[in-house]
This record gives sequence, C-alpha cells and structure tokens, in this order.
Amino acid sequence: MKNILFVAALLCIAACQKNVERTSSGALPVEVALPVVKDITLTREYPGYLDADATISIMGRVNGSIIKRNFTEGGRVRKGERLFVIEPTLYENAVKQAEAALQTARSSLEYANSNYERMKIAINSNAVSQIELLQAKSNVESGNAAVENAEAALKTARTKLSYCYVTAPENGIIGLRNYPVGAYIQGEMSPVELCKLYKDDIMYAYFDISDRQWLNKIRRGEETMDQSRITFTMGGGKYFTWDAVIDYLAPDVNLGTGTLTVRAQLKNSGGFLKPGSYISVVLPYDEIKNAVLVNDASIGTDQLGKFVYVVDSTGQVEYRRIETGAIVDDTLRLVTSGLTPTDRYVTKALLKVRNGMQVTPMTEP
Repeated sequence: MKNILFVAALLCIAACQKNVERTSSGALPVEVALPVVKDITLTREYPGYLDADATISIMGRVNGSIIKRNFTEGGRVRKGERLFVIEPTLYENAVKQAEAALQTARSSLEYANSNYERMKIAINSNAVSQIELLQAKSNVESGNAAVENAEAALKTARTKLSYCYVTAPENGIIGLRNYPVGAYIQGEMSPVELCKLYKDDIMYAYFDISDRQWLNKIRRGEETMDQSRITFTMGGGKYFTWDAVIDYLAPDVNLGTGTLTVRAQLKNSGGFLKPGSYISVVLPYDEIKNAVLVNDASIGTDQLGKFVYVVDSTGQVEYRRIETGAIVDDTLRLVTSGLTPTDRYVTKALLKVRNGMQVTPMTEP
C-alpha cells in the first residue's frame, strides 16, 4: 500500500512540474511561414466548345439503288477512299452511247473537211459553184459544233458515272449512313445526303471574352490576339489539357452580351478530340512581378473581410486585414495589399490564436 502511495505522489509531482514548465515557457507554439514571392500570370477560365475543321455532307447525285457500302460507321477513312457504290449500269450505257455519238460526229466532220478541201480545188476550174463551196464550208462548221456537243455529252455522261462511285473528299471520321444498302435514291434532280464526314485533323476551339478584357490587352500594348497561346481542358482539367493558338478574333462586339468571339486552332493528330465537345479555356489576362502569395487555407474571413495573423519578431500575434486576388497554383492566394514579403503569417491553428497573444513561432518544414 505504501508503494502505491509513493508512486502516486511521484506522478503528481511530475505533473505539477510539467504544468510549471508550460506556464513558465508561456507561449503557444504555432507554425508560421513567409509569403511566397514570384512572378505570376493570372488566368481566367471561359466556357467554349470544339468544332471540326470541316463537316462535309457526302451526297448522292444520281438515281439508283445503293449496292455497296465500304466503310464502318464511326470509323476513319482516307481521302479518295470509296464509300458507296450506286447502281452504275444505266450510266455506263449512257457513256457508251455518248462515245458512239462522238465517234459518229468525228467521222462526219472528217468527211465534211475532206469534201471542203476538194471543193476549194474544184472552184479554181469552175467545176463547182460558189454556192456549193459555201455549203461545204458550212458543213465543216456544223461538224465542228457537233463534235463539241458530243464531247460535252460524253464528259457529262462520264461525270454522272463517276457519281455512282462515291469517295471521301478528305481524311476524317465517317458518321452514320442515312440510307441502307439496297435503298433507291433519286439524287439526279436534287442530291441527297448519304452521310457526313468530319475532317478532324485540325480542330477549332470557340469561346467568348468580354470587351473589357480586350481593352485591358490593348492597354498593356497587346493590340492583337493572333498567334497567342492558350490552354484548354476537358473533364474538369484533371486529366486532359491541350495547347492551342488563337487565329481569329471577331471584328465586332456582340451588343447583347458585350463579348467578342475568339477562335483557337490546334492539331488533333490522335483523333481524340470530338466536334461539339464542351471545354474550359484558360486565357492569361495579366502578369504581376514579385507577387505576394500565401496559403489560401491560412486566410480567415470575418465581417470585415479577409485577414491573416502575423507574428512579429517578439512572438506577438497581430490581426492583419488584407486584400486578396486570384488563386495561383491551386493552393496559393494572391495578396494585393496588407502583407509584405517579410511578414511571418500563421499557417495553421487559426482558432487557437488571437490578436496580441504571445506565441512561439515555428517555421514550417
């Protein structure tokens, strides 16, 4: 029993000594840090969307049944690749008829030329009359016209025949077909759309900026946005980020919204980007030299606004009102006034400190 009382007494004495030491040291240890000072570029995000370099309607321009489809919907095709075959028999026959008509016209012209040459010789011996010579000349002219008409008809027939073999005008991704194999189309009088081709090797990002931002760029001496680099993201910016180059700025301000339309161009070599996708465009709007930055989590808010606790060289806490700006690098906040680069601010335990309190500052590792 005596041993138990002795141990309890020792523990009580140790606790009292610990309290005495804490009281004698006085100050609560708190973690502090100096602001980060560096040059920064301020950015702003704008909603936008992507569009392909071109959306091309693949048209059927002849009458007939679709007898073949040579692509997979949603697949990638190359320029000149055959997509559809429309029944060509009637148009092949038309080409043969036009070729025959041209041959007949050329034969008639050859005979007319030969006859005219003989007439020119015969007129010298008065073997033929002047009227007959003029008639022979007129036959030659008619023959030339007939050949030209036959050549034009053959060209038209061959063009229509070529329309039976529908090819891709550009590299790109093919969309859904509007007509199945076996369907009959009447495209000769009014062409019909068979499907769409999306030329997506080059993509464009469209977004709107305020006229005020444009004026700010002029004020800083940036009279044009052409060739300015921007960044845009998809999926909340967590996974996909691309760089693009601005190549167009609208010549007028939209009176309804007070904005200008901007377009940026980028290469889509991997084919990942899709037309119509919504994006978030990150556009720089200002540069600040030697900006003062603090951890955003270290800033408090009360009825008067934003504040931090600053610890002076004697370890005393000071409540300091500050003016803040944008978030930088996700965790830092720009301080525009109220704090200098040499001020140590409390980074943690804001609820444990108060104005005028004596603390022991501990620099963050």
